[in-house]
Amino acid sequence: MQALTDVIATAQSELAKLLEKALVDGPLSVNQYQRYLSMQYHLTRGVQTYFLRAAAHDELARKRRLRKFLFDFANEEELHYLVAECDLRRMGLPVLPQPLDVTLWHAHFGAVVDRWPFLRLGAACVLENIAGGVAGPMVRKALQAPFLAPENSRFIVLHLHEAQPHGEQILEALASAGTGPAQQDDLATGARQAAVLFLRMMEWALLPSSTVALFEPGAGPAVAPGIPAQFGSGLRDDFVSTGGSRQIARGFDPGAAFWTAVGLPLPYRPR
Repeated sequence: MQALTDVIATAQSELAKLLEKALVDGPLSVNQYQRYLSMQYHLTRGVQTYFLRAAAHDELARKRRLRKFLFDFANEEELHYLVAECDLRRMGLPVLPQPLDVTLWHAHFGAVVDRWPFLRLGAACVLENIAGGVAGPMVRKALQAPFLAPENSRFIVLHLHEAQPHGEQILEALASAGTGPAQQDDLATGARQAAVLFLRMMEWALLPSSTVALFEPGAGPAVAPGIPAQFGSGLRDDFVSTGGSRQIARGFDPGAAFWTAVGLPLPYRPR
């Protein structure tokens, strides 16, 4: 599990840097907050299906406590997207269209979860823990925006001050499940994938101008601007294509040209 916790720590550090950059000129703005909640609305809508599909995998047949944890986790998380929508509605703001990186998240993890469930569980570990550690002080600074009030910040309060700390719980559930080397490798790989995508989502929310380059003709570096090399090198090792036959064999790639154009590696997990 050390590789997984290392990815989480790096993700926390990078989120802290991103927040520091976003808040250098002042507190969190209404526009940034609207973009953040809109991103979270689209990211968390339907989240329960990932955990129910992961729980159904035969790799969890002898991990009944983990399976039960995932079932309960799915039930707790299922309606959180409506909380984000309600916070926006209370401010008189609509939910913005789904960001590209949220679309990529669902395209990728929706494609792999049935075959490699621990990829998605590694991703969950990042999402549930990224606001902690060294990111904590900058997250608290962001929450000092003058427009935030109890009636429009329920999503944030729910996820940062939960009576049940899901971040600690999911790590504990995985540690006690007796995961093997291949599963631990999948956890770390899924965490790296999630870190890249979620940090890009946060750039979209907090630094809107930084996303312009993603839509220029010919855009598509191996690692998107602003994503640390710690994630990029691992992703390239895991995902660089060897000629295209592999993604055809896997049967769920939406098209190598599409993934290359948006600067992400191909969405499969080679064995």
